[in-house]
Amino acid sequence: MQPPTLIHVDEAMIVADKPAGLLAVPGRGPDRADCLAARVQAQFADALVVHRLDMGTSGLMVFARGLQAQQQLNRAFAERQVHKTYVAVVGGIVADDAGEIDLPLITDWPHRPRQMVDHVHGKSSLTRWRVLERHAAPDAAHSAGPNWTRLELTPVTGRSHQLRVHLMAIGHPIVGDELYAPPALAAATPRLLLHAHRLVLAHPVSGHPVTSLSPTPF
Repeated sequence: MQPPTLIHVDEAMIVADKPAGLLAVPGRGPDRADCLAARVQAQFADALVVHRLDMGTSGLMVFARGLQAQQQLNRAFAERQVHKTYVAVVGGIVADDAGEIDLPLITDWPHRPRQMVDHVHGKSSLTRWRVLERHAAPDAAHSAGPNWTRLELTPVTGRSHQLRVHLMAIGHPIVGDELYAPPALAAATPRLLLHAHRLVLAHPVSGHPVTSLSPTPF
């Protein structure tokens, strides 16, 4: 088991950098026991999970040290007091420079773990985005690609697969997304191009803001 990359460590909380392809928490069966939580807990026995990232997503994850810190951090996430910023590469050229996606989401039960937009039964979900970079193929007028846009994403809510479904819903799925992108785009890279880049939250003991950064690896 490889040691985790640690961004911040103190007496109450840990911020670790999860590589793409590693589970956040253990899966079912002994072959899925290796995960970021297990790697962190191998060094810090009191580390407790606060939130999760999808297996394909890389970047920052917070762990609490002890139950009291976990309660404080869980409350901060539940009350949307944690500010998360992601970077993604999506298919196609996004026309506007910034915007938001306000589409309610629900589990697509027959096709779990997929999620879907449901305007009747879905939970409110909001994502803000802005363009960082656009790349258009020289012959874009005569070809389907490779056209892509690099986005900065700020999820206001924290629904499962929120960023992935929201971007698919506006016609710009994330490159490498095997669940929501069309086959050619899903197979264009060996990983999902989604990274939890920046995390800002109040320290569970002092209350002072803690900012953690992880360079985008793609």
